[in-house]
Amino acid sequence: MSSSPSAEGATSPPGSDPIGPLRLGFVGQAVYFEQCSLDLPTGRFAPRFIDFRAGIPSGPLLAELQAFDPDVLLVFRPEIIPAGLFDSLRAVTIGYLTEPLPRTGSPDHTDLRARMRWLEQLDPRNFDRVVSFDPLIAETAAKVVPVWRSLPIPVSDSLFMDVRGRADPPRLLFLGRSTEHREDLLAPIKRAYPLVHIGHGLSGRTLKRVLRNTDVQFNLHNNPYPSFENRVSLALAAGHLVISEPLSPRHELRPGQDYLEAGDADGIRELVDELTRDPSAFLEVQRSGREQAERFRASRVYPELIDDALTDIAECGSGRRRG
Repeated sequence: MSSSPSAEGATSPPGSDPIGPLRLGFVGQAVYFEQCSLDLPTGRFAPRFIDFRAGIPSGPLLAELQAFDPDVLLVFRPEIIPAGLFDSLRAVTIGYLTEPLPRTGSPDHTDLRARMRWLEQLDPRNFDRVVSFDPLIAETAAKVVPVWRSLPIPVSDSLFMDVRGRADPPRLLFLGRSTEHREDLLAPIKRAYPLVHIGHGLSGRTLKRVLRNTDVQFNLHNNPYPSFENRVSLALAAGHLVISEPLSPRHELRPGQDYLEAGDADGIRELVDELTRDPSAFLEVQRSGREQAERFRASRVYPELIDDALTDIAECGSGRRRG
């Protein structure tokens, strides 16, 4: 690839010079991923999020991208992009794998196999580099596309909030679709306490309002296999106390110090019982979790990621197909 980094670590596309902020495009299903993008302009980047999901016509997406003419384009769930769609784009393209996959040496699950079938639809030549949210799936993903870097999915700056005083009793929240596994874990809580459970469609101002008006957030896996959901990062950034099933990987978060971990429904219920008896319990855990959330801040993560990608592409080249 003929692009090369400037002195500031940014890059210009072939045949042009950088003038002003780099245009940084994000593509993905907005209801899930807009909250993971760089949502505020910086001195170096002018970001824009473009909503796209699997199964809809790709012509409008391509037209919008051609009109925006991004310098760098990051795509959440790159497997949903049709083969060859990005051939005409001059942008540096980065795919971000966001879904759990089967892990080498770990128990299998039908849901993981279904997600692997989705990944097999990815066209590697649409992308200069591919990033994974989970280093433990990189070996599996490499059967389809090489994974260049692994890091947890960032959180938009606008969703960061201070730790607030908890209501009495604490206001409980779970964001995520219902599955049999999740309902088994939540059933004792729902029988005993008020719980806001929102399964789908929460974003933008509505998401911010819900986050401001709740105190404790649960993280439960889709099914009984380990993962690290970006729900954890979002909840910590919002200043919530997080109660989660065991995380894998933990991305340097410490159970009992940055969040609370419970392995079954009884353990989760016991933690909520303690919070109800003493709404100030675990405040130090909550504050520590909020401090840890700074590692997931979008304006901190994306500039470093993009600089590293541009430098690596300039030094090592790319197998990206261009028309």
